[in-house]
Amino acid sequence: MESNNAADKQIDAVRGFSRFYTRKLGIIEPKLLHSPFTLQEARIIYEIAHRSTCTATDLTRDLGLDPGFLSRTLQALQRRQIVTRKPSKDDGRVNELSLTAKGRTASAELERRSREEVGSLLASLEDSQRAAVVQAMTTIERALERPTEKPAAFLLRSHRPGDIGWVISSQAKAYAEEYGWDISYEALVAEICAQFIKTYDASREHCWIAEAGGEPVGSIFLVKGSDDVAKLRLLLVEKKARGLGVGRALVEQCVRAAREKGYKKMTLWTQSILVAARGIYQAAGFCRVKEEPHHSFGVDLVGETWELDL
Repeated sequence: MESNNAADKQIDAVRGFSRFYTRKLGIIEPKLLHSPFTLQEARIIYEIAHRSTCTATDLTRDLGLDPGFLSRTLQALQRRQIVTRKPSKDDGRVNELSLTAKGRTASAELERRSREEVGSLLASLEDSQRAAVVQAMTTIERALERPTEKPAAFLLRSHRPGDIGWVISSQAKAYAEEYGWDISYEALVAEICAQFIKTYDASREHCWIAEAGGEPVGSIFLVKGSDDVAKLRLLLVEKKARGLGVGRALVEQCVRAAREKGYKKMTLWTQSILVAARGIYQAAGFCRVKEEPHHSFGVDLVGETWELDL
């Protein structure tokens, strides 16, 4: 009985939040954001605008729309000269959807109004409240969205306030959980990061953060060793982002930047047990020039020095 009662309360809470959310964002209004378009029309316009190619079949599948409803909506948008159809270059039996000039203007206006609406909503909150709201929305999306086979997208960006703390925490946690390294490794990473911040030379050094879904999932540092030699340090890719090419992209970006900054050689220090990382370094052209057994971070290791002529 208690279990059924708890489930009923949860159902009521979700339905209540749905009513609140649709009212707060104006979704319940006949026209979205005081525009000439309904919510469904605006979503279809958005999808067409943000896809390289788009067909009615794609929209039916991805948006879960009834084919008949979608067909009628597309016809209405065509009559209003928002959407146009043309045979696919790959398959003449299939019509690809695209926006007309009028449709692109409408899409840009919807985007502007949407950003203003949400921006105004968030502006009324304190910084901590905004962060909590966004995190809660991310949690809901991830919990309710079905896993997809499609590779996740990621981007590389420069570090910003708060990222260095994340690097220290993520490095310490990953190596403790996966390799049993003790807290002395966290101390080493903290020292490296603190020194990077204190003596940071933007003309010769850099830190990149890999980001997916709005969250950091990887990092790498380009550090000055001497006028001619750069160091690659602290490569990390979190478990949830492995297999996407994040590590390779980080290393390639680091090497490319070292060349652009005028270094003649790049060096790094790693461990023999870090098989995946060693594979990335080798693929990037690094060669192992030295190896030495040592006892560090509470375990026995074989340290390796790798170099790359730039």
